[in-house]
Amino acid sequence: MSKPVIITADSTVDLSRELIDRFQIKIIPLTIILGDDTFLDGEGFTPLQMYARYRTDGTLPHTAAPGEQNFYDFFSSFTKEGFEVVHVDISSELSNSFNAARLAAERLPGVYPVDSRMLSTGGGLLAIEAAECRDRGMSAEEIAEHLRGLTGKVSTSFVLDTLTFMWKGGRCSGVAALGANLLKLKPGLKMHEGKLEVFKKYRGSINHVYRQYITETLEGKKIRPGHVFITESGEVEHSVIGELTELVQQLSGCREVHHTLAGCTVSSHCGPKTLGVLFIEE
Repeated sequence: MSKPVIITADSTVDLSRELIDRFQIKIIPLTIILGDDTFLDGEGFTPLQMYARYRTDGTLPHTAAPGEQNFYDFFSSFTKEGFEVVHVDISSELSNSFNAARLAAERLPGVYPVDSRMLSTGGGLLAIEAAECRDRGMSAEEIAEHLRGLTGKVSTSFVLDTLTFMWKGGRCSGVAALGANLLKLKPGLKMHEGKLEVFKKYRGSINHVYRQYITETLEGKKIRPGHVFITESGEVEHSVIGELTELVQQLSGCREVHHTLAGCTVSSHCGPKTLGVLFIEE
């Protein structure tokens, strides 16, 4: 008889507290380092506060993944209670977090780390999938194997209002950032083979770009009907989110369209008014 299963994820899955509670997912946070201050991602410091700090003194945070011992302590708090663990982590191409989780799991029985090959709610979709599989009675090993086979069907993409934050964070060259900002281009980024790549450069106001990007991303796609995310990094107008939610519902046909705010780890690299639509394809 298989043991009961706990689903865990790192904080970059960007799930709302409501969804974390609903699907009973346990979160291990990354660390946000801002000058002499440190915060746990998702606890006590928001992207809006981060942008305000940047506009005041130009300071952007650094992020740090949990170490192997942090993961060991986290996982063992569940295994010692008789649980097995399926852990969903940010792409190993973007962070050392998964490698630390993998090393910790090798020291414990019944812990199955999964490299999502995604970031933000792309990983969140897999964590929710894992929770739904758990609730259907699948074992931890079965869930982990299922998730690894599903990563290639997750669509994770975003459109950025500015390249400034990626430039300052070392995620793109200064020339690319300057050129894009001078030409008023809005780059679209997507996850491909575990890495972020530019798939299109949009023109026009960001609100117009959102609609164009969402339409092009969803039209003609066979989307699993369970969950779609609209994930943004803050400062997108509430009325705009409402209009975009209606558009996503219309184009996707999904039962649930979730609006979530990215945490500081993701937002520190993409900047304000970044927005993505994330889903799993059939």
